[in-house]
Amino acid sequence: MQINNQDGWCDGVNHCPSPHFNERPAGEAVSLLVIHNISLPPGEFGGGHVHTFFQGHLDLNLHPYFADIVALKVSAHFLVERDGAVTQFVSCLKRAWHAGRSEFAGRPECNDYSIGIELEGTDDLAFTSAQYDALQQLTQALQRAYPAITQYRITGHEFIAPGRKTDPGLAFDWQRYFRSLKEAQS
Repeated sequence: MQINNQDGWCDGVNHCPSPHFNERPAGEAVSLLVIHNISLPPGEFGGGHVHTFFQGHLDLNLHPYFADIVALKVSAHFLVERDGAVTQFVSCLKRAWHAGRSEFAGRPECNDYSIGIELEGTDDLAFTSAQYDALQQLTQALQRAYPAITQYRITGHEFIAPGRKTDPGLAFDWQRYFRSLKEAQS
């Protein structure tokens, strides 16, 4: 995987452009990575519903839960599915709408300066080895393109929006993730 610095798209992953993005503030550099989880409907995997949700084409007739979220305009830069497949929805040069009201190290509006990665999953169900492997490779590609994303500038949605968000949740193994990054650098 490699981020194209000219257009912000990652080579070697699926591309599924979302209309839910806008420009980053002028002169804003990417310096934060935010890890999330998502499943649609909640607790169910596959089916492509996250893709259609981020594209603004979610069919509310497919599940009762979808009626509650169909009007939301959200996106992330990337999704890592249970089998490790990676899809990019928004160029890294643009501001995806993944963090909402948020703050990192005293600085608000994390969407302005972050990349958002969604893992297909839930707060309390273990993520797969394929997901950790893909996340490690994607993180390394992002760190090569955006050196300000150090280990200390990788966080979970729950930490930048406490009380409002709980993802990636207790099931996400931060030690395993950071260990994989360190081992890959050796």
